[in-house]
Amino acid sequence: MRREGAVREGMIFHIQKYSLHDGPGIRTTVFLKGCPLRCQWCHNPEGQSSEPEIALWPSRCQAECYECLSVCDEQALSKSDSSIVLDREKCNLCGRCVEVCPSQAIELAGRRWRVEEVMTEVTKDLVFYEASGGGVTFSGGEPLHQPAFLEALLEESKKRHIHTAVDTCGHVRPAVLDSVAARVDLFLYDLKIMDERKHRHFTGRSNRIVLENLRKLDGQKKEVTIRIPLLPGINDGQEELGLLLKFLRSLSHIHRLSLLPYHELGKAKARRFSVAWKALSIHPPSADLIAEVKEKLESSGFQVTVGG
Repeated sequence: MRREGAVREGMIFHIQKYSLHDGPGIRTTVFLKGCPLRCQWCHNPEGQSSEPEIALWPSRCQAECYECLSVCDEQALSKSDSSIVLDREKCNLCGRCVEVCPSQAIELAGRRWRVEEVMTEVTKDLVFYEASGGGVTFSGGEPLHQPAFLEALLEESKKRHIHTAVDTCGHVRPAVLDSVAARVDLFLYDLKIMDERKHRHFTGRSNRIVLENLRKLDGQKKEVTIRIPLLPGINDGQEELGLLLKFLRSLSHIHRLSLLPYHELGKAKARRFSVAWKALSIHPPSADLIAEVKEKLESSGFQVTVGG
């Protein structure tokens, strides 16, 4: 039963239909805003802040169009070299510029959704879930950053017999994890870097609570797929892989792993949202490296997929 006074609305920045990489079958993925980590490779930097944000697409801006400037009472918008410029200190995130832009050169990431609104979107694709063994996945950002809202969404999903997955970085208080675990059919659990000092350097936080929470889910025999970003020069070395395998072997019930090769899509997003970005001086892993790491994990008895 839902806790007294559970939150019935929260901040979401995207709802993706027909998702094939966030759990089994055809799914709807709901992206909740806010995250405690600042991963330097983050592919959803617009999910880090808990607040709405404006994104700019200068290449879409029409040279002779000034619609957005005409509706901005704060005078936060201007044009430079036929492109749009936003003074984020002046912007009050009213969204009027987004509404009038004819070319979608301005977007607003993040608005408050009621639980009922979210479930209306989720239930539109019930037939696809039933036919494919799919369901709804709550991602982010970090969905457990809004625990009461997530709990309400999970409860409504279970009422409708919809398979639920939660994609989490694991950096949450154990009590928060406990509050939702019974309503989660599958955890997609990020395991980024094993060395604590390196984890703190690249994500801004220690990994101690991440490992503790994962051990806890394993002890409770929860369904978990561990997602491992493959970051050349960061977590693909012999020492790091050795620490990873040692930890994985200590788990009793978790055997499914998903390798997520690093890509650079987050960099372009970060620039559009003016997110501070510590650019990694790495490139996506080669096919040979992916195959090598996959073989090492599989030779230790784990079921490994690449991507998703």
